[in-house]
Amino acid sequence: MKEDKLAVLIDADNVPYANVKEMLEEISKNGTPTIKRIYADWTKPTVSGWKNVLLENAITPIQQYSYTTGKNSSDSALIIDAMDILYSEKVNGFCIVSSDSDFTRLATRLREAGMTVIGFGEKKTPKPFISACDKFIYLEILKSAAVETNSYETQAKISKPKNEPLNKVDTETIRLITESVNDLADESGWTFLGSLGSHILKNKPDFDPRNYGFQKLLPLIKNINKFQVDERDTGINNIRHIYLKHK
Repeated sequence: MKEDKLAVLIDADNVPYANVKEMLEEISKNGTPTIKRIYADWTKPTVSGWKNVLLENAITPIQQYSYTTGKNSSDSALIIDAMDILYSEKVNGFCIVSSDSDFTRLATRLREAGMTVIGFGEKKTPKPFISACDKFIYLEILKSAAVETNSYETQAKISKPKNEPLNKVDTETIRLITESVNDLADESGWTFLGSLGSHILKNKPDFDPRNYGFQKLLPLIKNINKFQVDERDTGINNIRHIYLKHK
């Protein structure tokens, strides 16, 4: 399978600078970040925290002065660059890092051009921008993962912090998973787990088991306790295919 080349465009005014390393690691799971740019008015003290992580993570800062007080001019610079990159045909997808709904139309336009669009932002990100992406990942879950890793490495010195999940497994989540399982089910009622996650994302781009406190989809489904699980041996290197069926 060909790995996507990704353009990573970061709106420094609307996301925190913490956990940039974890964010880039998450992006690398979806493809190769060949272009990494971050937009801000770097003369402002509010973005000074970003400067320490740019060189370490090979992110190119783009200076954009604010022409009007109170107006974020970085948005237009990012959008113009995104369209230039689109027409250069150097990438297969975009990662837009922002909690700002102003990029909703950009995400829609990029998808219309056949690009994969992955959004990153905080839980406060408006719904329209989330829905405009193929996939949306909350920065808070990356922060939680980082805390868990650090606490594991230093567990002899400090106690492991308890991280609250962003969402509860409510009736809407259960309904979404149940309907997705039923939509994909074969004639005998079984659904391949490998197809389920992608199908759910088409209906809910910000769906992620980590939002509910689970690292993978299967533990989340087992916790719901409404599905039969069948692990089928493929006979190849101890690889098993997992199938689900509504009880």
